[in-house]
This record gives sequence, C-alpha cells and structure tokens, in this order.
Amino acid sequence: MGISPFSMILTTVLDLSSILSRTRMIIWNVFLISLQLIIHESRSEIIITAYDDFGLSPIDPEIADVIDWKRHACRRTCKDGAAPLDCYYTFKLEFYYAMSKACYNCPFNITDCFRPHCIPADGIKRSLLVVNRQMPGPAIEVCQGDRIIVDMINLLHSESTTMHWHGQHHLATPYMDGVPYVSQCPIPPGATFRYNYIASEAGTHFWHSHIGFQRGDGVFGSLIVRVPPKVNWHKDLYDYDEHILVVADWVHELGLTKFLAHHHSDGHNKAPNLLINGLGRFIAIEGENKTLAEMPISTFVVKSNFRYRFRLINAEFLNCPIEISVDNHTLYVISSDGRDVGPIQAESLVSYAGERFDFIIEMDQPVDNYWMRFRGLMDCDERFLSAYQVALLRYEGAPEEEPAVEVTYNRVQNDSYGLQVNALNKGIESNNSISIPMLIAMDDDDVSNTKEPDYQFYISYDFYGKDNPHFNRKNLYGFHQVKDIRQKLFTPQLNHISMKLPSFPLMPERNLIKPNQFCNSSTVEGCESDYCACTHVLQVKINSVVELILIDEGVPYDANHPFHLHGYQFRVVAMEKIGSNITAAKVKELDKQGLINRRLTRAPLKDTVTVPDGGYTIVRFHADNPGYWLVFCHIEFHAEIGMALIFKVGENEEMPPVPRNFPKCGDWKLTDDQNEGNSEITTNSTTIDKEESEEHNHLIDRLDHLLKYLEQLLKLQMKSSASNSSITLILFVACILSSVIRARSL
Repeated sequence: MGISPFSMILTTVLDLSSILSRTRMIIWNVFLISLQLIIHESRSEIIITAYDDFGLSPIDPEIADVIDWKRHACRRTCKDGAAPLDCYYTFKLEFYYAMSKACYNCPFNITDCFRPHCIPADGIKRSLLVVNRQMPGPAIEVCQGDRIIVDMINLLHSESTTMHWHGQHHLATPYMDGVPYVSQCPIPPGATFRYNYIASEAGTHFWHSHIGFQRGDGVFGSLIVRVPPKVNWHKDLYDYDEHILVVADWVHELGLTKFLAHHHSDGHNKAPNLLINGLGRFIAIEGENKTLAEMPISTFVVKSNFRYRFRLINAEFLNCPIEISVDNHTLYVISSDGRDVGPIQAESLVSYAGERFDFIIEMDQPVDNYWMRFRGLMDCDERFLSAYQVALLRYEGAPEEEPAVEVTYNRVQNDSYGLQVNALNKGIESNNSISIPMLIAMDDDDVSNTKEPDYQFYISYDFYGKDNPHFNRKNLYGFHQVKDIRQKLFTPQLNHISMKLPSFPLMPERNLIKPNQFCNSSTVEGCESDYCACTHVLQVKINSVVELILIDEGVPYDANHPFHLHGYQFRVVAMEKIGSNITAAKVKELDKQGLINRRLTRAPLKDTVTVPDGGYTIVRFHADNPGYWLVFCHIEFHAEIGMALIFKVGENEEMPPVPRNFPKCGDWKLTDDQNEGNSEITTNSTTIDKEESEEHNHLIDRLDHLLKYLEQLLKLQMKSSASNSSITLILFVACILSSVIRARSL
C-alpha cells in the first residue's frame, strides 16, 4: 500500500519539528552551559570595591593605591585550629617621586607628610620606584598556612620586574620564588603576573623586587607570618606584637645612576642616609621666608609596664650594616630570619642586608620619649658619610616632644645592658659580642646538624683586580691601565667565577639546558688571573646534607658580605675571624687539624648570614626542596655583577611540574636555512607543543562547523514562523561562538 503525499508532508513536518525541537534543546544546553561558565568565572574573580572583609577575593587595581591595607581580612589574630584563608593583594609598580605634589606643604604642615600618595622620605626630592604609591609598600600580614595571592602589575615605562618573597621556601611552588632567569621570566612593562603560594614559613620576612636596583629605589615591604598560640614559643614573653621596623639605606638618586657612576667613572657607592619605615631626617628643609622645618620620623607609641615585640627588617641594598639600640632600654632577641632562638639580652644589635630580627623591649622606664638609634657601619661609617637615623619610642602620657638628648653618629656602648649581638666582623673568637652560632635554636635538631654532610663546598671570595670586560676593557682601559684609584674597579667573585645567567629561566624551561651549560671551579681553568663568567651551578642529590664553608679572603678591602640562600634555611654552625686576610687553603688546613669548632647542637636556623672579613662562616642545610636555588651576596652592587651561584637540587624530573601556560622567554634568531621559500625560525621562547597545536586547531574547526550549522538554522528559523526569542537566542549563541573562534585563533 502506497504512502499518500499528505502523509509524506506530515512526516517531513514532524521530522523537521523534531529536529527543531532537538536543535532548540541543544542551543539551550549550550546557552545554559555558557551561562554556568560565566557565573563560575564571575564568582572566582569577584572584584571587591568596598572595605568589608576586603582581601578575600581579588582587589580592583583602581582602588589598590587608596585603600587601607591594614584593614585586610588576613591581618588577624591567629587561632589554634582555625582554617587558613586565601589572601589577595594587588601590587601596582610604577615610577614615582619623593616629595611630590601629593605632599602639599610637608614638612611645614606636618600632617601633609602623611597624606595619601605622599612619600616624604628624608625630604630630598628624587625619583622612586614604588608599589601602590607607598614606601615601604603594602604590608602582607597573614597566618601560617594561608595562601598568598599577589597580582603583580608592572606599570613601569620600560623596565621589567619580578618579586621575591624573602624567607618563604616555596616547597612545591618553586616557580613563585621571583628570581629572573632562574624561577621565571621577568615581568615586562604592562604585564601582570600572579604569584600564588602557601605562607609556610612563620616569622618576620619581607618582599622585594629581585631585578636591578629596584629594591634600593623603594620596591620593598614587610611580610609577616604569625602563628597560633600552640606553636608560638615566646607567646608568654610579650604583651603586644604590633610594631614593624623596616630599615633602608638611602641615596638621593636612582640606584642605576649611582651604579653606573661607580662602575664606569669615579662615583662612590656609599649611602648618606638611612630611613625607618620610609621616614627620616637628613637636613632641615628651608621654606619661604627662610623658615626651617624638620622632616617627620617614625614614632612607636607604647604603654608603660608592658612588653612589646618589635620586628626588624633590613631591606638595604648597599654595604651598610645597621647597629640598633634604644636609649635606656634592653633588647631581648628572640628570633632571626623567622626562626625562634632562646632569648638573648642585648645592649645593641647589628643587622646586615636581608636579615630579620625580632626583639622584645620591656617598657619599664619613666614615662617619657626615648631615641631609637640606627647607625650605619662599614661603607656608612665615619670614614665616609656617617649615615645614621633615629625613630621615637614614646610612652603613652609623655609630652609630644623629642628627647633633649643629643643625636649624632657617635654612640657610647653601655655593656651594663648586655653585649652586642651579631657584631661587625666578629665571630665566636670575640669575648665582647654574641655571634650567630652562639644563639640556641628553639627548633629540635634535624638531619642537617645530626648527619655527616654528603657534600662539602668551599666557597671563597674577594674583590679581584681583573679586566672585567663590562667595566675594564682590555687594551683600551684595562684594570691596570686605569691610574685613578677612584676608577679602579675590583670585581667580586665566588671561587673566581662571575654568574652569567642564560636568556631563559632555568627551572621552568629546563628542557632547553644544554649538557655543557653549567660551570663551577672544577670545570674551568685560569680564572684566578683571567675574568671568568658562566652559569655557576653546584649540583646535589635530593635529601642530601650540604655543608658550605664561606670564606672572605679580605685582601683589598675591609668589607663584609651577607649571603642569602633561596628555598631553604640553614644551620649556622661556625663563624670566626682569623686575621686581616685568609685563604681557602688555610681554612682547609685548620679544619684538617681539628681547629674549627662546629657547634652543631641546637645550631640556629637562618637564611641570611654574614661572614667576617678575613674569616669564615660554615652553614649546613638539608636539600629536600628540589629545584634551582640562588645563593648570593645580598648587596645589590655585588649581586648584579655576578657574586652569586645556583644550587641545583635533585634531577629535573624530580622537580614539580611547570604550571600550565607559564610565561616563556629567551633568544630569537632568523636562521639562514630556507625551506621552500619560508625562513625556518628558531626560538627558545615560543615552543608550541605539537599535540596542543593539533587540539587547538581541531577545536577551532569544531566551533567553526557549529557556527555554520547555526547560520543555516537561523535562515531556516527566519523562513519559518519561529518566535523572536528563538531567533534572538540563536544570534546570541552565534555571537558567543564567533567570539570564541576569534579568541582561540589569535
């Protein structure tokens, strides 16, 4: 029996209706999925524009430099058993100016000095680099275990940057360490890089730029990781924990300008002044009618008969150790570099670039105002520019005036309050100071100081008179050709090698490392007389114990170098000054004769330590954090010309996987080889995985096919009696697909 035309038409209509119905269902499903994705993305990136609990989601960059960061939700009392928080910060780095128009009539109207965006410094106008128009930059204050998430926005005109979280070890997140060409590519101008890591290391730390001289120009801030009462060794020794002291040596020009003048001409490398929390005095400021006014200084208000914990951060960039003392008060040192030690009574304390110390002061003196004195040593001492600064310790109820006691660079030490801790160029041989190995760690012993080292490295250094081609071009103006002593540049090197980093970051792009990429003292020759520069790497196995013997030969200068190790803390087991100078061979001989005393039991844990000039410091660490980790002199003028080396811990495959879509960089050259008229392009920076490329193209094809299908469907709907809502929906989805295709094809 045949099928009637009417039945055929009816069947076709029903089939078409079914197709349209299924199509509408598909479209609605696509729409709902898209809507869900939009809602999910919106919920994960909520921009907070109010102050209520701000910091628990990303902060709008538009308000990052006007909000009060002290009201951040993560700045709280840490409680036992409390859940960790995700703590968001937005950092905008830009060029700025001290004593700008934002300061109005500062210091003649002292309140103007504290207006938003006013950076008074010491009253001398100069260019700056700052985060969120603050100096120091925003304080990060969290509880141990919190996740710190920082959107670093580079608004500089032409400079790149990175940010290092000094004191955080980044176990499992080594790509967040912030070292250019080691853990990441520099962040170019206009770009944003999100740092994301767990605040695992408790204590007093700080963040700072790790490129060029940006730290010295103002790019630094405190990073405080507090702990709940159960794991706070010293909670019963103090009543208040609210005062942070960030010390910086201060020059009146950009660090790059000073560096170039010193390394290419007769400019000096000395700092004329110090700042405490971004404030200080240098000279009286002259206003209209010859009136004079003093710049404001940092003031710390305390209550009588209470005990206060102070957190000291040394953010300096030059060779300027700082001596800290407080008139009529004793310091009780309880922590260094975030690790607690048994309380030590001190008359004064010396801190080197990169170090942090916590100390307690008992407010047991008559209600009054007292000077907190900060005195520069070494390149800041009376032989040069006598850099010093003061802050004010003010008891509640004291008059708002300054102490009548005179302030000068010179200070008489009063041993009745105790000895000096961490004295300049002194070790355990000194009877009138307390050196770092004499401190007692609150932490139990571990494999780093109970097991015999698997590796022992002697790292000697000094300033050497060589033809460093960057500053002394051989046969043109070589080192020995320059007659003016002010223009003779000695090169600081570790084991006679200057660090030369590759054009790509070692850790995330380790697949590009060549077999002969690295060097050390066992692979190079003739470097004692000739200038050698290469990628200086010491390789150790995972979970090994490593001992470093740092030796300051001390020949041309009476200098001092603080060394900082990334990714780890170490035990400081020995420190001694031998004489005016020393050699690695002499130290080895002393060790062979058993004349070096390693104090292993409860040896203090640190990540930054000084070495006496003409002496040695010995440290040990447990290499349980795989990756590439920098160890270097924390004086910028030395680090920038190669006074550094890298520890490669573990094999490449033992290191954590590289984050997805992590930025790449490197060299690019057009090769001479031609392939059917097209130049073959080789690059270290943009290596597109073949499978990812095929998947990318396949997705675009599918989306393009779906878009064509929707176009056909739209024509069909317009010819039919479809509702306006159906047509609108199809147009909406088509627009979404078109936008996705364009975005994916870029």
